[in-house]
Amino acid sequence: MELELLAPAKDLIHGTEAINHGADAVYIGAPAFGARVAAGNSVADIERLAAYAHRYRAKVFATVNTLLYDSELDDAVNMIRSLYNAGVDALIIQDPGLLECDLPPIELHASTQMHNASTERIKFLESVGFRRVILARETSLAQMRAIRKATTVDLEAFIHGALCVCYSGQCYMSLYLNGRSGNRGSCTQPCRSAYDLLDPDGRQLRSNEHLLSLRDFSAAQHLDSMIAAGVRSFKIEGRLKDITYVKNVTAYYRQLLDNYLEGHPEHQAASSGKTVFYFTPDPERTFNRGYTDYFLNGRHRMASHATQKSLGKQIGQVVGIGRNNLVLRTLEPLTAGDGLCFFDSDNQLQGFLVNRVEGNTVTPNRMPPVAVGTRLWRNNDFAFEKQLQGNTASRKIGVDIMLSGTCNQLTLCITDSDGLTAEAIANQEFQSANKPDVALKQLETQLAKLGNTIFEARSVKIDCDPVPFVPAAVINELRREAVEKLNIIRAEIYKPKPCQTTRNDAPYFDAEVDYKANVINNRAKQFYERHHAKVTEMGLDLTHDYDGKALMTTKYCLRNELGICLKTLKSNDLPADTSLLLRNNRNLFRLTFDCQNCQMIVSTFKKDSK
Repeated sequence: MELELLAPAKDLIHGTEAINHGADAVYIGAPAFGARVAAGNSVADIERLAAYAHRYRAKVFATVNTLLYDSELDDAVNMIRSLYNAGVDALIIQDPGLLECDLPPIELHASTQMHNASTERIKFLESVGFRRVILARETSLAQMRAIRKATTVDLEAFIHGALCVCYSGQCYMSLYLNGRSGNRGSCTQPCRSAYDLLDPDGRQLRSNEHLLSLRDFSAAQHLDSMIAAGVRSFKIEGRLKDITYVKNVTAYYRQLLDNYLEGHPEHQAASSGKTVFYFTPDPERTFNRGYTDYFLNGRHRMASHATQKSLGKQIGQVVGIGRNNLVLRTLEPLTAGDGLCFFDSDNQLQGFLVNRVEGNTVTPNRMPPVAVGTRLWRNNDFAFEKQLQGNTASRKIGVDIMLSGTCNQLTLCITDSDGLTAEAIANQEFQSANKPDVALKQLETQLAKLGNTIFEARSVKIDCDPVPFVPAAVINELRREAVEKLNIIRAEIYKPKPCQTTRNDAPYFDAEVDYKANVINNRAKQFYERHHAKVTEMGLDLTHDYDGKALMTTKYCLRNELGICLKTLKSNDLPADTSLLLRNNRNLFRLTFDCQNCQMIVSTFKKDSK
């Protein structure tokens, strides 16, 4: 089985660097209708990225994963045709109404926004033509194994990056509060806001904490188990992240997967080439809120209540305080320009810049309110960031080079690691070399000079009798011609193949669907009706009818996180009520706890209440 490392591409530059740093595929925002409204790209740029990726047998997936209104469907379909013609390998979608449209024969992937959390749902998505399903972030290893056993569709799962606290596609908080919908690509991230927690009588239990803000996800310790569970594609979150994040995190997981592949010949990388890195990847040194493996292997503490910001890497602690400087004990050297952060006596995150470093003594840009023993994190690693701004990786495809023939005709044959071959022929007379051994060495050296191409020589053989004397200019031209032909062959062979999705009437697994199905256009309604499900209620992006509706449903349980789980609570001064209240500014929400299904539901309480 081929294993795919899938990296985010904010734009052409980020996508190119993701490929250079070992990604087998990248996903990039289409010009419109992507779940990150700020990360759209022109069709021309996506076409350039696809051409670059295909040289390495890597793929490009375009995100068109928002809900669509009736008035937008024609424009979306026309854009999809342009993406298909630009060489995009697959389309990531959320709105099933697109399956009722006249799409080009492009491979379809079911976005995690479709809430792909159950075996029955994924079986249905496979039955209607999706070639890949992106699993819900909450999916455990046990659920992955069960889904794999029941289906044959490609499975993609997140392995790194930011976590949405709500089930993807089921969050309406941003829409409710600010009129900006996560299902339409413009989430305002209310889960990262600070809240007060109250009991049902209004008694304040927690004040001004980021109670819904999860740490970032890392499955680095579980890749072997995920592969064994049947996951084929391993996805890094971050289409809005900067270039250093893309380079660093992609390189980190490339190394992990390559290490795995070395010991498991039954699996192969999904693209060609080997990447050499000119830095040591370390995800803790770029943006992160601390890490959790979420629900992969059981329920653990997973939130970051004190802050929603990046902490970076814990670096040490304060051991002495001078008038204008600090004495630190650190795990790694610091440098001028570093940003350090800490939690003050009120548990609020603060930070400062390092102006000067002398041994263990640092001079900050301003004296921070720290005490001896204060722990420090480095949330801006100046030297690492500077290093990652430069040339940090080289990706090459191994080739075997053979020069054969006589003094009357020479044939240069280049065969790449995928078994593709290109030839170049020199029809002219050459003199026999006076010093054959010297001439052979010169020919081998000259032929191996593949320079700025995507290829590198893993072997050079010469089968000529007698050994000719060949001017360097002739060898250079032969090599250039053969490489150019090989590039053309690769570009042609690795173009995406047509993949037609045929409409059918496979039955949906429920007789009815409500607002959580997010139906906001007539084509989506038609889709469910075709599959024998009655749409009882249109989606909230269309109706804005929030009364009695869950604004957020999450497997994350605040009670469990705070140690007051109703299942395990024995004695506590907190009331064992099934509900709590969440307050943010003038907005009040009710938290209810579905203990049977281990879910927490956030719903309206009374807007604009004090």
